[in-house]
Amino acid sequence: MADASSKDDLLQLIKRFGAYLTLKMSNFFPISLQNLDSRSVGAIAGFAVAIIFTWRLLRSSNGHQRQQPKRQMPAPSSSASNAGLNTNEQSIPSGVCSPSEDLRAHNVVDEFFQPVKPTLGQIVRQKLSEGRKVTCRLLGIILEEYSPEDLQKQATVRSSVLEVLLEITKYCDLYLMETVLDDESEKKVLSALEDAGVFTSGGLVKDKVLFCSTENGRTSFVRQLEPDWHIDSNPEIITQLARFIKYQLHVAPIRHERSASNIFSSPSLEQFFGNI
Repeated sequence: MADASSKDDLLQLIKRFGAYLTLKMSNFFPISLQNLDSRSVGAIAGFAVAIIFTWRLLRSSNGHQRQQPKRQMPAPSSSASNAGLNTNEQSIPSGVCSPSEDLRAHNVVDEFFQPVKPTLGQIVRQKLSEGRKVTCRLLGIILEEYSPEDLQKQATVRSSVLEVLLEITKYCDLYLMETVLDDESEKKVLSALEDAGVFTSGGLVKDKVLFCSTENGRTSFVRQLEPDWHIDSNPEIITQLARFIKYQLHVAPIRHERSASNIFSSPSLEQFFGNI
């Protein structure tokens, strides 16, 4: 109520001010525009401002009176909603894509340009620099055992390296070799490889699993075969072959400093190819 009375008082004041300006303007109109001084021009401008202000105030008050509380419309039924959706879909011009079609188009573009994850075979070829012949020691790399004495008891193929090993046999001429103390150890190793399915892929045969009685014998095997890559866990053999082999991988739990630019190191064969 207080706000309404204050607005009425302000409205009456503006009306009286407008009437006063109207009276003043009646004395100015008979005078030509060339004879108007600065006071006359100011009075005319004030009169115009008063008229505009009064009109805007009346308009705002009338708009406030016309506002009425909105009645809550009943929730449309499912059939009405479906009809509305169908109407909206039909109202979309044929030459304009709907938002759903535009979203599907964006998804197709995003999937098309999404980087493709390389396969394990591609990683193997990339890591080996397209090398075609590879020699690899068995103990500590392919087998869980770490010494020739362990092979006298048993031989077990590491399950985590099997997938990488099979991929290498697909793209490379692979030779496996190890130092053993007796013929029984050789049989245990061949049996473990066969049980793991290494020979079933077709890339590796038993004739390419070589055995020797000394570490120097393994070094001689590698030099005779002249592979692109040799994989070993003995740092002495790695050092001896650095001058003769293009690339070498030293598999050791602790990473060693690179003694040559063609020698790489990794805790395991599968980690070297990123298959952790």
